[in-house]
Amino acid sequence: MAGTQLPILVTGVAGFIGFHVAMRLLGRGDQVIGLDNINDYYDVRLKQARLAQLTPHERFRFVKLDLSNRQGMQDLFAGESIRRVVHLAAQAGVRYSLTNPHAYTESNIEGFINILEGCRRRNIEHMVYASSSSVYGGNTHMPFSIHDNVDHPVSLYAATKKANELMAHCYAHLYRLPCTGLRFFTVYGPWGRPDMALFIFTKAILEGTPIEVFNQGKMKRDFTYVDDIVEGIIRTLDHPATADPTWSGDKPDPGTSSAPARIYNIGNHQSVELLHFIEVLEKALGKKGEKRLMPLQPGDVPATYADIDDLTHDVGFKPTTSIEEGIPRFVKWYREFYRV
Repeated sequence: MAGTQLPILVTGVAGFIGFHVAMRLLGRGDQVIGLDNINDYYDVRLKQARLAQLTPHERFRFVKLDLSNRQGMQDLFAGESIRRVVHLAAQAGVRYSLTNPHAYTESNIEGFINILEGCRRRNIEHMVYASSSSVYGGNTHMPFSIHDNVDHPVSLYAATKKANELMAHCYAHLYRLPCTGLRFFTVYGPWGRPDMALFIFTKAILEGTPIEVFNQGKMKRDFTYVDDIVEGIIRTLDHPATADPTWSGDKPDPGTSSAPARIYNIGNHQSVELLHFIEVLEKALGKKGEKRLMPLQPGDVPATYADIDDLTHDVGFKPTTSIEEGIPRFVKWYREFYRV
């Protein structure tokens, strides 16, 4: 049935989450147009290897394009009959934003408005976009709730993601464009990003080099396995955002709206201390790592923990993968991919 319908646009398709989402959509019979600029923020060979898994599918088409290319994006939306959009392309990473701020405004602000404009002009059924747990910034009330105010970002990356939520809300309000933002909590798994902790630790331990463990190892993260994230994204995509009839401007709830705009946390609903995460990894690798305890880095938050009740209630999202299952799967992929 899905195969006869108009295609779904997945941006950031050569990226970690975008690749997995496209694979899942193709697997259920959807047509997918994948967009990516294949930038060199990390090893391009890994992005190309992900793409190589997608390109044999007859229902997949790849478009190499930068989100910030306004004319290119206008042409893409004008030339394609796109039904829904999963917008995952962005300049990622908290620490990189300290040294490369303009990469974030170009991709995450300029690029985002180009996507919104395309969706508005083509009457897209639903746009699901990546926000981030980093928007919680200075918040310390746990677990993080979408009904809490998030006005104290501690990195430019977080500020751009908060800006995306506000921009999407405007378009939902002005043009009744259904928009849903998903605040991702630390995602890991096979085909993961080389700038993320699990990848960095695995590489270092196998090579026998010390690993830097920030905040003296007292960091806590809501680590979420990629298959659970993908399940949540697709369930959300299939439930276009609707206006909340109970929303009141007297007591504005940040999590819902009188416009068809929604925000959800998507995480594992538990916080794991980094040192325990490393223990599970060492067991999977069959090798101990040499740890170098370091202070908290600028822009980092000491802990994240997702309240996912709203997503569970609205789309039936239930993460099922523990780190004890997920980490060995990543290690298996890593050893096969890098032949170690």
